[in-house]
Amino acid sequence: MAKPGYGKRSAPGQQARARDDFALLPTRERYVAGFVDHLPDGAAMSVKQLAKQLPLYGQQAISTALKALSVAGHLRRVRCSVGAGDETRWVFRTFWSRTARDNEWWTTYLTTETATQTAAPAPDTAPSPPWVPAEEPPPAEPESRAVAEQVPEPTAVPPQRTPPKAPDAEPTQPTGPSPAYLALARLGRDDHRLGLSADDCTALEPLAMQWLDRGVTTDFLTNALTAGLPAQIDSPVGLIRRRLIDKLPPQLPATPNTPPPTLRLLVECTDCGRPGPPEALPDGLCRPCHTTHTTGGQPSPDPTQIAAVKAHMANLRDLLKPV
Repeated sequence: MAKPGYGKRSAPGQQARARDDFALLPTRERYVAGFVDHLPDGAAMSVKQLAKQLPLYGQQAISTALKALSVAGHLRRVRCSVGAGDETRWVFRTFWSRTARDNEWWTTYLTTETATQTAAPAPDTAPSPPWVPAEEPPPAEPESRAVAEQVPEPTAVPPQRTPPKAPDAEPTQPTGPSPAYLALARLGRDDHRLGLSADDCTALEPLAMQWLDRGVTTDFLTNALTAGLPAQIDSPVGLIRRRLIDKLPPQLPATPNTPPPTLRLLVECTDCGRPGPPEALPDGLCRPCHTTHTTGGQPSPDPTQIAAVKAHMANLRDLLKPV
């Protein structure tokens, strides 16, 4: 089996397995296709791993067979970006279809969200370690179940009786101080000139809450109130009130919640591994590899690469000239 995020993925809508599957393929491709078709989802699909399991052919022969199966419409290699921020990584899958598909079908399927979700690894698919019996209940659980089963249904206390008491009890419970109150109370701890009483903090709390409601943090609020203090402060509460009013930050307009961009799968060339959108890799091959496969000739070189090579060679000749 491959690591999570890699390996085989079965395409949807396949026909039932039959004896004449892959009958039109050559012997080597039919042999490899029959083996891959019986692999479970998540099995390793690298050329090296397949060559270890198929003793009749080496890695080069397996690579050529996979390319032929890609052209025949049975597989596509893809990569998909998962995660967010600095934790983004690429995962690789090989979609397999027992039923041969044409390029239009593969392009339509690989551009859907279903294919993207199938290619991305699920966080809860990793099997539990053998020493953690997740499916087994704790030792005390069977006893509690037995007791619960012996108690008649009418006499059992329904669990929904307790939640209605919570809303009535919540207003009577004392609530902690707000972040604005705590920020004001800590000013005297950081600088003794800004020591405020409990009544001062309560009176200034609504003004400080306006700052936090506009998206600033308590650190930003504290820095704004303590920056550039005079050498002597006669009335800390008056100074803090004046700064809370005069330095109130502007109200920024609410930014619309734009949905994250939809991640599309990138198809890898089955021969050279070059990535690209599904529509740019017909038969699962990039343009140079597709040209080589269909015509049997060498791919046409890129004119920009030819110009770069000529410029590099001219530079080398200039350097070799005697001074």
